[in-house]
Amino acid sequence: MMPMHPVTLDHASRLVNHGPTVLIATEHGGRRNLMAAAWSMPVEFTPPRIAVVVDKKTYTRELLEASGRFAIGLPCAALADLSYAVGSESGREVDKFARFGLRFTPGPVLGLPLVEGCVAWLELRRIPEPHTEAAYDTVFGEVVSAQADPRVFADGRWSFRDDNAELHTLHHLGGGTFAVPSRIVRAAPVGDSH
Repeated sequence: MMPMHPVTLDHASRLVNHGPTVLIATEHGGRRNLMAAAWSMPVEFTPPRIAVVVDKKTYTRELLEASGRFAIGLPCAALADLSYAVGSESGREVDKFARFGLRFTPGPVLGLPLVEGCVAWLELRRIPEPHTEAAYDTVFGEVVSAQADPRVFADGRWSFRDDNAELHTLHHLGGGTFAVPSRIVRAAPVGDSH
């Protein structure tokens, strides 16, 4: 397995800016959980802050609020089945890490379980926003560490190419169907902006 490389915090929001499906890892008091989420986005660059939608009734939300921390992983196409599975059942009844034989390493700052096979990870400290959390199930976190697989994210940018297609991020289309980025389109300067 290729080792992850640190991503500077000023580039951390770029890891989720393109709207990928994410895996949210939580841990508190010897209990842990992993769930998939389709709705996440950067909301601030400096310091980097991310918003994710985590229903208040979920086990993940319970652990997240109790610990004040969570991790966001970006699964690639090889983890499509796992992403759908961990998003389809509750961790209250089963330890998903044991059930699915997940290998992980502790995060470098918060020690959260970072599942192997993801192409990027962020560790976050929760920013309490009681109204937004209650009304919209939206949780905010400040990124304290970020890392990515340099074969697909380097120098602060994603690089989705034919030769690294197995590392492209997942994008949920509904009902267990995902898409992956197929090609990059680069914009050229258009006229003078004066």
